[in-house]
Amino acid sequence: MVRLKRLTRLYLGGLPSQAGKTAARVVVSLALAVVLVWFLSSRLADIVWVDVGAGLTAVPWHQWLAASLATAISFWAVGQYDAVLHRHFATGLPGVQARRAGICAIAVSQTTGLGVITGAIVRWRMLPGQSLSQAVRLTVGVAVSFLAGWAVITAVVLLALPDAPFNIDAPFKTVAAVVLLIAAGFGAVCVFARPDFVRLPNGITLLQLLGLCAVDTIAAGIAFYLLCPDGINLTIGHLLPVFLLALGAGLLSGTPGGVGAFELTMLALLPAVSEPDFMAAVLAWRVIYYALPAILGAGFAIKGPETLPQAALAPTTCAASPPLPSPCAQASLVHQGQHQILPMGKGGWLCARTAHFVIGLFDPKDACALAGLGATARRENRLPALYHASPRAAVRARRSGFTALRTAQEAWLCPASFDLATPSRSGLRRKLRKGCTDGASVTTADPHGPIPWPQLDRIAHDWAMSHGGERGFSMGRYSRDYVRHQRLYIAWVNAQPVAFVTFHQTRDDWALDLVRHGANSPDGVMHMLIHAAIIDAGRTGVARLSLAAVPDIVIGPCNGMLHRLIARVARKKTAGLAQFKSSFRPNWRPLYLAVAHPIALPLVCAEIARAVFWPKPLQTPAYPQTKPGIEHHHEDYEFASARTAWHRQAE
Repeated sequence: MVRLKRLTRLYLGGLPSQAGKTAARVVVSLALAVVLVWFLSSRLADIVWVDVGAGLTAVPWHQWLAASLATAISFWAVGQYDAVLHRHFATGLPGVQARRAGICAIAVSQTTGLGVITGAIVRWRMLPGQSLSQAVRLTVGVAVSFLAGWAVITAVVLLALPDAPFNIDAPFKTVAAVVLLIAAGFGAVCVFARPDFVRLPNGITLLQLLGLCAVDTIAAGIAFYLLCPDGINLTIGHLLPVFLLALGAGLLSGTPGGVGAFELTMLALLPAVSEPDFMAAVLAWRVIYYALPAILGAGFAIKGPETLPQAALAPTTCAASPPLPSPCAQASLVHQGQHQILPMGKGGWLCARTAHFVIGLFDPKDACALAGLGATARRENRLPALYHASPRAAVRARRSGFTALRTAQEAWLCPASFDLATPSRSGLRRKLRKGCTDGASVTTADPHGPIPWPQLDRIAHDWAMSHGGERGFSMGRYSRDYVRHQRLYIAWVNAQPVAFVTFHQTRDDWALDLVRHGANSPDGVMHMLIHAAIIDAGRTGVARLSLAAVPDIVIGPCNGMLHRLIARVARKKTAGLAQFKSSFRPNWRPLYLAVAHPIALPLVCAEIARAVFWPKPLQTPAYPQTKPGIEHHHEDYEFASARTAWHRQAE
């Protein structure tokens, strides 16, 4: 009763303008239906309805049964359509509820007309916890996407079946070609558009919707074909293009069930057919495809939503205990506000989202997390992927059917065993002496104590301006709130900050993140900052300190002419970075990119590259006292002083 009162208030009472629009739509729809039925009756004025009844009885029972099966397949696709859009809109509802509500809503609305209003009411009734505005948004999404899918499927059929015996020549085929070109352009926009700029369905969603629309409409056409008496001597290939055009005309007319528009379009485009047999087929199809589903759908809608078992409502992860924060040091990237730590398995996993992927960053700490990543991706119409995964995680991913590609090499060392006096670190000792000679010193800053923020803001701003902006995705970007969650080292010359570095940290693991220096910082200052962190890590018992990664192509082997050409360009830009890290004589560990399907590997590479080099803006200004918009940085491209080659490799 409360829902009925609210519905009445929204559509008929509380909003006069909305009530007027609704009444106008009803009047227009009914008037159009009357006009179309009048034209149809004049066309069929001489029909003998006894012959129509004879045509109905001439259809054998097995064809009725087959048509009912085709109708069931069509409505299955309709239900899946709703489930796909629920995932796109991230409603969080189980697929069982979404499919049931979608089938009932379409069954009722396509028969009664005013599809957006009646469909929204049925979905609102069938989906507990969903507001009426959400039901309207979902209904509009279903209507618009179905019409777009119908246009594409109809265009493909018109171009693929050139021998249909009706007058669909140049005008229709030209329009069909234009429709496919527009659809291809829109699909390209959806695939390549930035998801943070506009909320469009991604390529996976588009393919699912298009495939379901094809199943829906073709199954409906097969149901009509199976109910045609022998007097309509047409093959399915001849009938299907006409049926799709008539179906679209009925949908666009807005009349209940497309009455009038559907029949007139069929009669206009079909060659000479027996009108009694044609009307017999139409009546039989309307009983099977419209009347029976509408009765069943209305019954389920009146009954209301069913209570699902808890197993259907629970998230599909294998968590056996309350979720824990990820122990990975780089998980503090979550404080940047771009990613999330999702509960997977017995712990958490830092995850990023692009248009087509849910990407697990670094290593999961539980073997079950990979299954949780896949379940999360499926719920969002995305594919699962791993980035900067260790060899062990890559092996697990391969066993699960992923395709893995080595993309980087991580430099790491054990602070407790770090010995500056070894001969292999003679170059590092020279850099440290050079920095001391120039009067540089290093201090550790307390994130909650006095910090020279204006000077650090200026250093970070100047660094970003000289390097073409900061990098994003798996790399931190400077902001005061972000740095407060990290370990901060500052280099000073003449009591003025000239450079700083930050580290992600856990009890046993540190990882280098931000590295910023001014234009006049002395040579060797960056080495001094990293060395000071290594000494502190050794004193506090940190087991592992990461110096981040360099692209694998810089130090790995090259196979093939194209690989060698790419390697030559990459090494020219990043050789200094690898040389800088090598001065600490670290261990090198390969890092991998893994994706669920081999065909998706180029796409995930492109989306990660875009997120790295053109990241979306931070939620808060990175430089409160300087120019906005310069706020991104990547851990893999940032270890340099202004006077050496390696500091320019971020460009």
